[in-house]
Amino acid sequence: MRRFFLSQAKTCLDQSRRQHHKTRRVLSLLPSLSSPVPVPVSPLSRFLSSTSEMSGSDSTSSLPVTLDSINPKVLKCEYAVRGEIVNIAQKLQEDLKTNKDAYPFDEIIYCNIGNPQSLGQLPIKFFREVLALCDHTSLLDESETHGLFSTDSIDRAWKILDQIPGRATGAYSHSQGIKGLRDTIAAGIEARDGFPADPNDIFLTDGASPAVHMMMQLLISSEKDGILCPIPQYPLYSASIALHGGSLVPYYLDEATGWGLEISDLKKQLDEARAKGITVRALVVINPGNPTGQVLAEENQRDIAKFCKEEGLVLLADEVYQENVYVPDKKFHSFKKVARSLGYGEKDIALVSFQSVSKGYYGECGKRGGYMEVTGFTSDVREQIYKMASVNLCSNISGQILASLVMSPPKPGDETYDSYIAERDGILSSMAKRAKTLEDALNNLEGVTCNRAEGAMYLFPRINLPQKAIEAAEAAKTAPDAFYCKRLLNATGVVVVPGSGFGQVPGTWHFRCTILPQEDKIPAIVNRLTEFHKSFMDEFRD
Repeated sequence: MRRFFLSQAKTCLDQSRRQHHKTRRVLSLLPSLSSPVPVPVSPLSRFLSSTSEMSGSDSTSSLPVTLDSINPKVLKCEYAVRGEIVNIAQKLQEDLKTNKDAYPFDEIIYCNIGNPQSLGQLPIKFFREVLALCDHTSLLDESETHGLFSTDSIDRAWKILDQIPGRATGAYSHSQGIKGLRDTIAAGIEARDGFPADPNDIFLTDGASPAVHMMMQLLISSEKDGILCPIPQYPLYSASIALHGGSLVPYYLDEATGWGLEISDLKKQLDEARAKGITVRALVVINPGNPTGQVLAEENQRDIAKFCKEEGLVLLADEVYQENVYVPDKKFHSFKKVARSLGYGEKDIALVSFQSVSKGYYGECGKRGGYMEVTGFTSDVREQIYKMASVNLCSNISGQILASLVMSPPKPGDETYDSYIAERDGILSSMAKRAKTLEDALNNLEGVTCNRAEGAMYLFPRINLPQKAIEAAEAAKTAPDAFYCKRLLNATGVVVVPGSGFGQVPGTWHFRCTILPQEDKIPAIVNRLTEFHKSFMDEFRD
């Protein structure tokens, strides 16, 4: 009897497998329902044209979770820098491993996201030595360590470990972050701005993104709560506003004046939102700009701070690119410094400043370190912010350590100061060269204009597309700038992000390109882009 049941079970299993393979064969023969942009002939081409349809929701599914049943706020949320084009690029990269001759390029060059070390930038040696010693404390007891690590790194590691209970970097910390590290960061802010900073105002976070989400969660209670955001904007803001159910109130940066921020436009957008019954809670300012690369003038910053004070808005200052300024006539000034220089204190303006270890010259994206400095909030509101931080227990300890190092790097007279300065200045000067080279190359393309690259890590050129290209994009059911970016990827392997993912003045088209590929890659990018653009314009010329 036992053999009978085993035999029956085996028969059922074999039938199930045969049916599964039969279904897969049928599915593989189904025609694509999409209208794909032409790509080089390769085994991957048909997959790229149909992948989105094949992975779509099945309305007949009996599973408990479908697109119809999940939170609609998630469906509304979009994040362009890791969207469709990047997914295609990753599939092309995989296909290149076995089909190298199928494409007119031999590698994918990712210019879509500010991820410096993925493109060859080396980490700062002092930072990594301190991290290594803090995480592997037994090294500090070995005599050989003094021959491998600088005295500065060893001393700093001991100082940091003495601030961590039990010297345990694998343990949870205080929800705002390790107190001693917050002391160091506050001292760094004070040295930068010339005004006092309180370590109790510092909340250490896993990069700047969780801090932004935390503030959106605090400020937004319904779709009647609005946040003034620049257009173009970094899609973290539109995504977080959508996830938390609020309303994005756009204000347009003026491309003709180098992506200037006009107070008159802020006032107009604020008044229109209020007339629609929206309570505008905060103003987001990204300085230096992402994706636009401008650096605000201090006078403009003063006007913005005055506007927020007069209108009762929280000023959310995204300052993660504060080290990335490439032109001699511009300088970074924190909004806290500007507000305090105007005489505004804690009771005058609510200000949240965001910083991250992912950008600057350090580019430690994967370490997920950052902080927000929260000023101008009442004690009872601060308790609620602390409660939200506590829900996540704490940010990761390596990121906390890095945030303290970024705000307190080696100083003149330290053993490692000269080598640290050489590394820092080498990275920043190289970024400035790359930015200028790409800016000039883009401005030499037919129908393309690109504003000066003043700071951050990006260029945001405007493309005047021929009408035939716009019509072809409409036929392919995609935005014209996305159409251009897909064609660029499939022809050159260069990954950029369409401007429609960041917002833009209706009827204009852009793309965002990072300046992060190493200098030896820049000529190849320029050549590929130049050849592609000429071919594209010739193909669709009106």
